[in-house]
Amino acid sequence: MNADHSSLLCDIQTHQISRRMLLASGASTSLLSSISRAFASDENTRKNQVQTPKNVILLWLEGGPSQWETFDPHPTSRFGGEAKAIQTTVKDLTISDLLPQTAEIMHHAALIRSLTSKEGDHQRAIYNIKAGYRPDPTLIHPAIGAVLCHQDPQTVDIPRHISIIPQNSPGRGGYLGAEHDAFKVNDPASPVPDVRSNVSKKRADQRITDLYSTVEKEFRRGRLQKLEMERTLHKTATDAALQMMSSDQLDAFDVTKESATLRDSFGDTAFGRGCLAAVRLIQAGARCVEVTLGGWDSHVTNHRLQAAGCATLDPALASLIKLLKERDLFESTLVVCGGEFGRTPRINPAEGRDHWPHGFPMLLAGCGIGQGRVYGGTAPEPKLDASNPLEHVENPVTIGDLHATIYTALGLEPHLEYQTPIGRPMKRSDGNPIREILRKA
Repeated sequence: MNADHSSLLCDIQTHQISRRMLLASGASTSLLSSISRAFASDENTRKNQVQTPKNVILLWLEGGPSQWETFDPHPTSRFGGEAKAIQTTVKDLTISDLLPQTAEIMHHAALIRSLTSKEGDHQRAIYNIKAGYRPDPTLIHPAIGAVLCHQDPQTVDIPRHISIIPQNSPGRGGYLGAEHDAFKVNDPASPVPDVRSNVSKKRADQRITDLYSTVEKEFRRGRLQKLEMERTLHKTATDAALQMMSSDQLDAFDVTKESATLRDSFGDTAFGRGCLAAVRLIQAGARCVEVTLGGWDSHVTNHRLQAAGCATLDPALASLIKLLKERDLFESTLVVCGGEFGRTPRINPAEGRDHWPHGFPMLLAGCGIGQGRVYGGTAPEPKLDASNPLEHVENPVTIGDLHATIYTALGLEPHLEYQTPIGRPMKRSDGNPIREILRKA
């Protein structure tokens, strides 16, 4: 096959050219045959991805956890602060003594210690980490959960993209559609709100009949023919809500169905209950559950705030990994744990650490990830006045690289191109996977 043919096949496999365009070009019979095989191979790959869906649990540490007090301590450094380092179950790997239970499960996980970003503002950095791209005023990029749900069109009664204790940053569907936005719930100690009717069944049924036969009909009158699917999703959302309200799968949100011993192991906190609910929701058919733990923005009294965050995170993270393994979900579920950036080496006059996107950690565990691996690192004595802020970072990892690694671990092509509603081509990620922490490295 000549170079031109190889280039054309590449365009076919990356969806740059359609069959119709190809036929119009007058391609040779042999080339058409090769390209047909490429189409078939690509379609078979996509079918296999749908048949074997993977899941994600994102433990979102909002506010910027400090690498010094969590996964990359340097206790002998002048910047080390009060945290000590303890040995984990991985040889020569130490983490903060504020995470003793997590230290006992590190042989199941991998650490990236050199994540870098160009965003030092909370909201912009949160968007960057969750979507894989920096904010763009012309476009909303989808979160990982939206990509998973779009890739796997199977349906269940409950939402498949869920954000527990979402605060201000639930995952968005972006250009893949608002139907892939995360469904938001708060502390699982309380029932899911607004799913039980407060009137009799007869009256509730009449209300729905009136909604569909009168209100919806009048709403659609004179509007675009495809308004429902392309713009408002009025009826689609109502149908989904009604289906969920009558489903036994709602029990997945109810952590009281588990034993008191198991609940206690996650910690008596909203975050701990959220992590337990995340496992139950994945079992019930959800594809992505994010659980948010705030309180990491430690511009003052850094050690106290980081210690409080770790006290909540530690039992929940360790118990989550153990439960996923016990319920045979670990090999099909990717756990991602981290925040939008790290904290500065220098401790400020208020005993706090400020925003630091120049080298911070992210923990990955589960499907596709090699266990007990560490990639990158930061120097214990960084030069704070260095012209290159990444001078102290070993093997820097971009946000695009992180997303490419996550998609590869999930069995998805990280550079697959989508067409946005306005015809703009966008890749799933613009980075390269970190082969060293993937299972088949």
